[in-house]
Amino acid sequence: MLFPDVHSAASLTVSPDRVQHFTSDSVSLTCEGNFTEWRVKKFSEDGRLYSVCGRMTGSTCTIYTSKSDTAVYWCESGSGEFIGAVNITVQNDGNGPILVSPVHPVTEGASVSLSCSLRTQKILSNVFFYHNDKLIQNDTRGELKISAVSKSDEGFYKCQYSGRESAQSWMSVKVTGPSSSPVWLMVGLVCGVSLIIILLLLLYRCRQSKCKSLFFSCCIREFIYYIHFNYSHIYMYSDLMTQNISGTIYT
Repeated sequence: MLFPDVHSAASLTVSPDRVQHFTSDSVSLTCEGNFTEWRVKKFSEDGRLYSVCGRMTGSTCTIYTSKSDTAVYWCESGSGEFIGAVNITVQNDGNGPILVSPVHPVTEGASVSLSCSLRTQKILSNVFFYHNDKLIQNDTRGELKISAVSKSDEGFYKCQYSGRESAQSWMSVKVTGPSSSPVWLMVGLVCGVSLIIILLLLLYRCRQSKCKSLFFSCCIREFIYYIHFNYSHIYMYSDLMTQNISGTIYT
């Protein structure tokens, strides 16, 4: 369940900054932004919507986790704007490990470290790490380090220690660049216009055709003949346009 951030300067932070928590952990949810009144809400696993901490006097809501606190949390301003959305998972097995992974999406190119923790021991070694149920690390290191995150690193992660597995958590990767290159948008536009011109030329050649029978196949044949002798000019024009567009945007 996702809720878009409607205010770029607003956010929801979680302390400690991890998705998974043990039961009875103290977890602080802080709403940050240019609003004077906040509410924290959650959408639980049973499909119900709850208000957390009631009508807050400050910007921080502290909960002491139980299994029922596994949910999606977000902030809501006094005027009804939704700010952020984070997943929190509560480990019900007191003897099992939890995966320590970031609550918020990781920016593409940034570094990230995932680790495995027990309630009684924060640093574990000889841990198995899985990505989308595939074993990706099994050695004496206690952390899974990714020096430069890419979109392919997005997915579900979990850890295994001493035969016990953590719950799995989704790690999101945020792409900083534009979703579509302006160069390719312009190239697409040029190609679209070129296609229209070609269709108009085809119609013109058909209308000028001297064929008296098999009119359509005849005009197609003439058009191919026409393109054969003019193709190099069209290719050179398209290539020149591509280079010109690239130079205009990136220089």
